Amino acid sequence: MAWEHQQLVVRRGERTGLPVAVAIHSTVLGPAAGGCRLWQYPDWRAGVEDVLRLSKAMTYKCAVAGLSYGGGKTVIPLPAGRVLTTAEREAVLEDAADIVDSFGGAYLTGPDVGTSSADMVVMRRRTPYAYCLPESEGGTGSSSGPTAVGVLAALRAAARTVLGTDDLAGRRVVISGLGSVGAIVARSLAGGAEVVVSDVDDAKRRTAEELDLSWVEPEKALATPADIIVPAAVGGVLSPETVARLDCALVVGPANNQLTDDSVAGALAGRGIVWVPDFVASAGGVIYTLSRESDRLDHDGAMARVERIGDTVGTLLAQAHANRSTPLAEAIALADRRLSGS
Repeated sequence: MAWEHQQLVVRRGERTGLPVAVAIHSTVLGPAAGGCRLWQYPDWRAGVEDVLRLSKAMTYKCAVAGLSYGGGKTVIPLPAGRVLTTAEREAVLEDAADIVDSFGGAYLTGPDVGTSSADMVVMRRRTPYAYCLPESEGGTGSSSGPTAVGVLAALRAAARTVLGTDDLAGRRVVISGLGSVGAIVARSLAGGAEVVVSDVDDAKRRTAEELDLSWVEPEKALATPADIIVPAAVGGVLSPETVARLDCALVVGPANNQLTDDSVAGALAGRGIVWVPDFVASAGGVIYTLSRESDRLDHDGAMARVERIGDTVGTLLAQAHANRSTPLAEAIALADRRLSGS
């Protein structure tokens, strides 16, 4: 990966001895923002690679969303199979918080994969730059709801362009990943669209049964015939091989870093499949949190900003059609214009 970042700190935690990586990709538009991910990796180097990718995506996410913030990320890469005790978890979160605090407000963090609002309470012990604390602690709580609202706004805007209507009644939507955001999207679409869900956690079948949704095994999800595929789990799921097996018109979802490589956007377009860039569709959470906790907007004002994701998607798809390019190329061009001040 080419070096594009302003700062990268990789440090062994003083309390735990576990590695912690924090990357600031850009502060051109304002303080960098991005969550704290606590996840298992093959080794710590894979975690560093991930923090670089994720922080860059946050820069583009904020820029396309029109926010005055840049991109950053924290990754705590756990060894495969490592399960933390409660004490170890709190200790490594404090290790991460110390690094976040060392930037003096140039980087703001919050929950991400593997962490929660409760974890931000732990990090707040060491730094004021941990966001999304529970509402009982004076924060805005989980960003899953606003993220899902943004995904739905993106999905409906794309459906208007690709399917000719945002009425999804009778349309088949496959949601790969039934975590906090995926489950909200599924609930919102259930009762109108034919919703098919999947998750690597077989216990999520219970959620599917409660919502009367169809279930497909994870390895078959992306190849299931559908009008819309919603990647809502881990990244790296869209590769030349998986794109060749897709049987859908539209792909839009909250999972970060969905493409294994940017060239996959061209492969999707070549098959006539419209892909809404993940950093556009998944921006609702960061838009809401920063609008509330930094910009001091009320709930309605922040949600109005989230809903504008639909307008952004409509514009990007129209530009891609007019320029015979891809939505990814148009989104990157929009971000680059903001970053360069042009």
